[in-house]
Amino acid sequence: RMPACLLTTTRAPALTSLLRRSRSSLARFPIRAPSSAGVPNPRSSSSVQASAKMEKVTFGESIPGYECGDKSAPGVIVLQEWWGVNENIQKQAQFIASKGYRCLVPDLYKGKLGVNAEEAHHLMGALDWPAAKGEICEAAKYLKATGSPKVGAIGFCMGGALTLIGAQHSDDIDCAAPFYGTPNPGICQTETITKPVQAHFGAEDALAGFSDPAAAAQLAENLKAAGGAHSEVFSYPGVGHAFMNDLPEPYADFEARKASQGFPEYNEEQVKLAWDRVFAFFDKHLK
Repeated sequence: RMPACLLTTTRAPALTSLLRRSRSSLARFPIRAPSSAGVPNPRSSSSVQASAKMEKVTFGESIPGYECGDKSAPGVIVLQEWWGVNENIQKQAQFIASKGYRCLVPDLYKGKLGVNAEEAHHLMGALDWPAAKGEICEAAKYLKATGSPKVGAIGFCMGGALTLIGAQHSDDIDCAAPFYGTPNPGICQTETITKPVQAHFGAEDALAGFSDPAAAAQLAENLKAAGGAHSEVFSYPGVGHAFMNDLPEPYADFEARKASQGFPEYNEEQVKLAWDRVFAFFDKHLK
């Protein structure tokens, strides 16, 4: 069963068809927003603690965003969830900053938030992906121009796809860590990405063409074809899409979430392993 975060308003095959469009076309991913966009909720996780203060900033052509961390530290672009730049994604950036990084969250929705699934669906459907690509590039330029010696990018689900888009199109992004999301080839050709990439997927992910094992294997094949010497694609057994989400919201418990969405239960050991790998990767390529 397709998870709620990527169900179309009609049937799941419509998404598969959309994701397999011609390379010359650009998918807009008309999908429903998830409850937590596949990221861990820092408020409830013992492994995620936020401390750095978030500040509103503008960069490029008055692009809004939120920043935290020492300006001289390596930069990490943290790409927003389907909901927009909400408290969760800001705390995510704060957690990364607590490990010695400077984080920037570009506000791709320009202040708008999806307060419910319908509104989030509308905002996501209206996202201009070529413009978002340009804003990610501007974010990386801004970080380097204002003190960060190197810049990485990280994102989950939609943010994972955007992370790979940034890795290809921005000369200022030095490495990328996408989670369970691959972009439409109309806007990103992953077989051309030679910079370090560390990608993460759940082995039980059923989102065909986007983040299932076949999509992960295709990404690994493409990165290998690109000749990148420092690219890895990890598969985590026993977990599926959005496995980094440590809350079952909006369900009462993980059993209810599994019954509705088909996700395996939360696995703290796999989540910790993924974070350990991410910070080892960022430390190696950004510090």
